[in-house]
Amino acid sequence: MLSTAELDYELDPRAIATQPAEPRDSARMLVVHRVDDRIEHRRVRDLPEYLRAGDRLVLNSTRVMPARLKLRRIGDGRETEGLLEEGLGDRRWAARIRHARRLRAGDRLELMAPRGPGEGVAEGAVVRVLGRRGEASVLEFEGVEAVDAIVRRCGWTPLPPYILKARQESGDRGDDRADRDHYQTVFAVEDERPSIAAPTAGLHFTPELLRAAETLGVTRLDVELQVGAGTFKPVEAEFLEQHRMHSEWYRVPGPALAALRQTEELRRCRRARVIAVGTTSVRVLESLPDPLPSAPAAPAVIPAAPPRNQHGISGETTLMILPGTPIRRVDALLTNFHLPRSTLLALVGAFVGLERLKRLYETAQREGYRFYSFGDAMLIL
Repeated sequence: MLSTAELDYELDPRAIATQPAEPRDSARMLVVHRVDDRIEHRRVRDLPEYLRAGDRLVLNSTRVMPARLKLRRIGDGRETEGLLEEGLGDRRWAARIRHARRLRAGDRLELMAPRGPGEGVAEGAVVRVLGRRGEASVLEFEGVEAVDAIVRRCGWTPLPPYILKARQESGDRGDDRADRDHYQTVFAVEDERPSIAAPTAGLHFTPELLRAAETLGVTRLDVELQVGAGTFKPVEAEFLEQHRMHSEWYRVPGPALAALRQTEELRRCRRARVIAVGTTSVRVLESLPDPLPSAPAAPAVIPAAPPRNQHGISGETTLMILPGTPIRRVDALLTNFHLPRSTLLALVGAFVGLERLKRLYETAQREGYRFYSFGDAMLIL
């Protein structure tokens, strides 16, 4: 078994990026050649130099919803914050609320919407507390306005807690209008199952970079994984195998699934490589059944999938990838630098080994790379 302590490493807090690189593809990129243990220091805009015709570039096209709420209790004006986690239907959502024990069923909370850097202005949107659902509170949105419209208008960008904390400590108040753009990939699609966290490796891409890859003859495959709050959950068990992995919904539309079936034969002939952008794309690919179905098996598919998912496959995954896990469908990975004691760090360790990964992270810190969601990237070949 793998001790969780093996996922620890020291990080200077000053290395945590609180703002993204501008432009996106100007972020630095540590290139790792696994065959000869060689590294290079490049920029994400140099990615096409490492691609070739026939490669498959797999992107998670999920869209991030402004799921962070700033709330003020009607009656006493007490303020708190929450994070929408799961839609329950009938205008009801499960949400993690700070100091939720102070709330009672029937309490009504007014949403405060972003208006400029760090400001919150009450918009008249109201939620009512219905009760508890495990560790979450059940909220009901009042009024006739559609819930998604309320969330777009009054929700805040669900930046990871470590970015908010680092900003607070540095005196950076942030600007939610800018955050909504920065914390969204340029290829995100509208979806009935949006995410509450970004697939951060995808944040580095620009339309120009995607076109450059296409010009080389690289095929782009869009998949979706609904990134949930569990992605921020640290591993607290003594051994990684004892950690209860969070569940996330995924979908591979029909065209992408057909392309992946074709790619398997091309990979065997060494005429194609699958390059996953981000750990979420890896989880989707490695969660797919083997062999890939020509059409999804009925028990494994979530009913009522949209037409664009026809002949595709969708479901829930609790897959945890750790060092020693066989990687079946991915040849290369573009990823960010991840938190200690996280399942994301363990996944990257499955590609390069934990000891090598720790050395790479030491090199990255020494060379001034920026860490976490708004940070720099690592390309593992």
